[in-house]
Amino acid sequence: MFIVFLRFSDNKPQASQFLEGHNTWIKRGFDSGTFLLAGTLQPNAGGTLLAHNIDRKSLEALVQEDPFVAERVVSAEIHEVSPGRVDERLMFLKG
Repeated sequence: MFIVFLRFSDNKPQASQFLEGHNTWIKRGFDSGTFLLAGTLQPNAGGTLLAHNIDRKSLEALVQEDPFVAERVVSAEIHEVSPGRVDERLMFLKG
């Protein structure tokens, strides 16, 4: 499982130009079953994603396809998490 932080860069003012493509990219991640959660980092600092069923190299490639990343609107940080304790509702994350 991975947590991806998409932190706004100095190029944040360009976000509106690439928002439609970014949202399409997020939808593609949900449609493929890779993304489980997408949300906003508060206060207005960027976004975050929870991803699973993908290896790190493939996720890194997928993240580079995000127009926000490609156009340097955000910088991406990918953190791999190995679940230890898990609520039974989320057991599927343990793989």
